[in-house]
Amino acid sequence: MTDDAPPAYQARYGWDRRTTGTVAGSAALTAVLLLPGVPLLAQALGLPLFGAGGLFMAYIALSRKIAFRVDETGVLLGGSPARYKATTAHVPWGDITGFVFWRQAVSGTSVPYVGVIRREGAPTLPGDGPIACAAVEHLVPVSLDVVMSSRAMNGWRLDKERLTAAVAHFAPGTPIQTTPDRSAPAPLLGAHCSTLCGGRQGGRR
Repeated sequence: MTDDAPPAYQARYGWDRRTTGTVAGSAALTAVLLLPGVPLLAQALGLPLFGAGGLFMAYIALSRKIAFRVDETGVLLGGSPARYKATTAHVPWGDITGFVFWRQAVSGTSVPYVGVIRREGAPTLPGDGPIACAAVEHLVPVSLDVVMSSRAMNGWRLDKERLTAAVAHFAPGTPIQTTPDRSAPAPLLGAHCSTLCGGRQGGRR
């Protein structure tokens, strides 16, 4: 990229600490299961779980598909490498009112997410609907529409400084929050997914 080029920012799936640890752990457990004397039942249950899981994580890292991109057109939310085209979404700048970083607790740890806050009435995104809303309504610390426009930082790394620079260049004044402001009015957090869910409000009860 030249000095005069717009500071578009993108992150691709690759080898992060979580992916490397998962693949290494799966490989080690698979090797143990293949040792002589390991019960057949343990092999039958463990090999598909650890072997397939490790291979899938390696596939994600090697795919090098775009996980998150900010440019002059808006934000590209990369999908799952297994169903990349069907789960990838593009959000134009006209639909974006902010960005948010949030975390979801999972089995004693937490997974970081980055998402865009969309204007009320923005078009639906892949996976955005009543069933999806009902599935996450009581499980996440953010509004439901933010969930649908977020991506887990799992299998890729995000450079917050470069993201901030790109947002400032393409959409000056667009806020970037570390956590969503629960006291904000509906247009900031968005009411789109809540509308799909029959008017129920997202977030904590």
